[in-house]
Amino acid sequence: MKSMLCLAALLVLSFGAHAAEDDSSPCDAVENDVQTLECSAYSRTTAEQLLKDNYQGLNERLQTVYGKNKAQLSDITEKLKVAQQQWLKTRDADCAVEAFPATSGSKAFTIAQNDCVARMSDERSEFLESISQE
Repeated sequence: MKSMLCLAALLVLSFGAHAAEDDSSPCDAVENDVQTLECSAYSRTTAEQLLKDNYQGLNERLQTVYGKNKAQLSDITEKLKVAQQQWLKTRDADCAVEAFPATSGSKAFTIAQNDCVARMSDERSEFLESISQE
């Protein structure tokens, strides 16, 4: 009976370890255009979520740093908001230029657009993350 319990415990631990290792994404083992498109969409979504998280994190850090001075907090928060809006417009315009050689609406265009947005968003995320670090 004791060995049955040990075996059951090992199976549960083994299954849990396998489940934890299953961090697969659409970018694993890409072999065709459809998978490339799915990977680029996944990369874009992931990068944009990280950008959103880092923007929010910066706002929280600014609240901590400038929270006691409402005028400064308001000023830096507004500057950040304007800068982020302008950066998003520039990113989208630059990515449209980068994807231009491909026909708009084609898989190649969408992949190029997604890859550009993901790359530039990752770069911006790193920049936002570096501001007001203690």
